[in-house]
Amino acid sequence: MLIAPSLLSCDFAKMGDEIVRIEKAGADLVHLDVMDGHFVPNITIGPSIIKALRPHTRLPFDVHLMIEHPLDYIDAFADAGADIITFHVEASSGIDETIEKIRSRGIVPGLVIKPRTPASAVFPYLDKIGMVLVMTVEPGFGGQSFMADMMSKLIEIRAECERRGLELLLEVDGGVSEKTISAVADAGADISVSGTGVFKAKDTAGAIRSLKGSDDKDSGLFNAILGKAAKHFQ
Repeated sequence: MLIAPSLLSCDFAKMGDEIVRIEKAGADLVHLDVMDGHFVPNITIGPSIIKALRPHTRLPFDVHLMIEHPLDYIDAFADAGADIITFHVEASSGIDETIEKIRSRGIVPGLVIKPRTPASAVFPYLDKIGMVLVMTVEPGFGGQSFMADMMSKLIEIRAECERRGLELLLEVDGGVSEKTISAVADAGADISVSGTGVFKAKDTAGAIRSLKGSDDKDSGLFNAILGKAAKHFQ
């Protein structure tokens, strides 16, 4: 399992230091939740914050746009240093157009589905994206309880990818902890987002090791993303 700690749960007064801390502790990606107060009832960070954080780590930036009009902001987040940009199928921007815009910037595009959205909503786009993020809580706030019934969506999406011979990363976000990670792994997830489970742990490195489980995950797509992330330091 690859672990992407969500900065939504970090100490916002020390965000740069918090990124350094999770990188040293063994994190694989940095998950950045962007909320606009319209698509979800909360406001978090924007491109300027992400740009300021980019020099603090070589880890890929996994930017999750919980905003109503993602297409309007792809260039801004690309310029800020995103390596992966995921956006919701439920948002107002055209899905195909937004995917193509992300791809045109050399960034991995991904789609996100809320708990009430069926897995089949992403099927028409699987050959155009590199990631599907299944929300296991209602998006908008951290610290919510894990929805175990969402694991059937992961299984359904993985089966469809295998049927079509597609390599995609499957990510889970919401309520992931030591108590729920086994269900996530059994359902076939590649990446788990964990906020409070990492940042609020007394032993950050120990928490990440526990969430990772076995260390034999090997994805050509993820290795390619790592290579792209290195460009920020060349």
